[in-house]
Amino acid sequence: MRIKVGDQVEVIAGNDTGLRGTVLRVHPRDNRVVVSGVKIVKKHQRPRPSGGRTPAQGGIIEFEAPIHISNVMLVCPQTGEPTRVGIRRDENGEAIRYSKRSGEDID
Repeated sequence: MRIKVGDQVEVIAGNDTGLRGTVLRVHPRDNRVVVSGVKIVKKHQRPRPSGGRTPAQGGIIEFEAPIHISNVMLVCPQTGEPTRVGIRRDENGEAIRYSKRSGEDID
């Protein structure tokens, strides 16, 4: 995957189009990412015992749900605009991500 934890991304499709946030988690098997402040959903949760500790709090909880990787675009650190990500190899053979908009290295 070309997007990693800690990257700044912008949502390009869906209900949250135009919002920017930081990638909190990446699920490569499902091609999904969790972005802070994007796709906030509510879940009604029943209080349950949690193995001797304090019981899990019941009620309505809010959290960020995963969104598909194709619905986000990396924000170029140099220009601050959304960009596609390319991968090239350096002289040691290590993969380096770069911005296709500016041509600059990302990491």
